Amino acid sequence: MRNCLETVYGGTTGLEFEIIVVDNASFDRCGDIIRNEFPAVKFIQSSTNLGFARANNLGVHEAQGRNILFLNPDTEVIGDALCRMSRFLDESSNAAIAGCKLLNTDLSLQISCVQAFPSILNQAFDAEYLRRAFPRVYLWGTRALLADGEPAVVEVIAGACLMIRSEVFKEVGHFSSNYFMYAEDADLCFKVKQAGYRNYYLSDAVVVHHGGRSSDMKSENNFSSIMMRESILEFMRIRRGPVYAAAYQASTVVSAMARVLLLMTAFPFALGEDRRTFFRRALVKWIRVLRWGLGMETWSRQLPSTKPSSC
Repeated sequence: MRNCLETVYGGTTGLEFEIIVVDNASFDRCGDIIRNEFPAVKFIQSSTNLGFARANNLGVHEAQGRNILFLNPDTEVIGDALCRMSRFLDESSNAAIAGCKLLNTDLSLQISCVQAFPSILNQAFDAEYLRRAFPRVYLWGTRALLADGEPAVVEVIAGACLMIRSEVFKEVGHFSSNYFMYAEDADLCFKVKQAGYRNYYLSDAVVVHHGGRSSDMKSENNFSSIMMRESILEFMRIRRGPVYAAAYQASTVVSAMARVLLLMTAFPFALGEDRRTFFRRALVKWIRVLRWGLGMETWSRQLPSTKPSSC
């Protein structure tokens, strides 16, 4: 969070702004850091983990700006990225949301910074290898990443760094509290599009997102893999209807079964301990996804008590 705030202050010359930090019950001393090092920042301590959507909505209640930026604390703003995003929204009458180019820690492109709205098809074939190999396929919604230059209309902007007009955010009803984490950014972008506005990707605004690479392959409980699918299922129910949502869950079972069989077939041929560890963790992950698809486990009532704070 300290690095995040330092880069925000360093890249907003000439821009009038306020910063509100919501600590989502992490109690990690960020309040002390803010009071001692960033006294102008407004700090809100939540006693419980509200999740991404509700915590950000809580922060917005204290915001007064014409544009609202949602920014993860595990980010670093490069140059005047925030000024570019704010200026674009001020000058574009049909734009409601502006997103930026997100980079991983190694400065490689984070292809999830723009996406298509979740569907059965793009979720069944969701794999970073496929998205990188076939970036022009409409399925992924990532074509805008191929051409640097003019702002591009996209469907979903990642919530790690998303700027929206304050009046539009209020008009569409803020982030939906139906989601604890994941899919709330897709849902917000969906509501904005339904309201007749557009979401834009700005390739000349750059932010490093250190948490951009999935850590689930190193996790023992695969929390994010299950939570992501529960959130997408909720998106399907709300935006596509219960029948479509049921079809999505069934397709997840088929996809997980196929990947489990593939991994079990390939595992005996894996060379080296690192490779075998990778296959073993992947197999555990997809078995748990399969169990989720069959209704044998859920994380909805087993949410961790603390997650990283929301900046």
